[in-house]
Amino acid sequence: MALLLPLFIVLLLIVVEVAAVGKMQMEVVHAARQGARQAAADPEVALAARAARSALPGYRDVQVRVRRDHKVGGEASVVVSVKHRVQLAFIRGPTVTIRSTSTMRVEQ
Repeated sequence: MALLLPLFIVLLLIVVEVAAVGKMQMEVVHAARQGARQAAADPEVALAARAARSALPGYRDVQVRVRRDHKVGGEASVVVSVKHRVQLAFIRGPTVTIRSTSTMRVEQ
């Protein structure tokens, strides 16, 4: 029984870290969509990058790439990337990059 407790704690920490990465992935997807909405509605790509970054207020090391066609009906694409260091209690794991791309049609 005493051997099972450390194993249970490690498994619990792994579940918590996987949940944190899943939450981060959903937030990065949301940020990419926000940026793509802004890029589709406004020709200023800096505003789209700002919209994507503002959707991730607590994150550092956020990379945003915006590509936009200048004709109506073209594509506005935003890629958002965030680096995350996997950590289980006192054990530091590898750094993973969480990335999402969103593309919408240019409206103006």
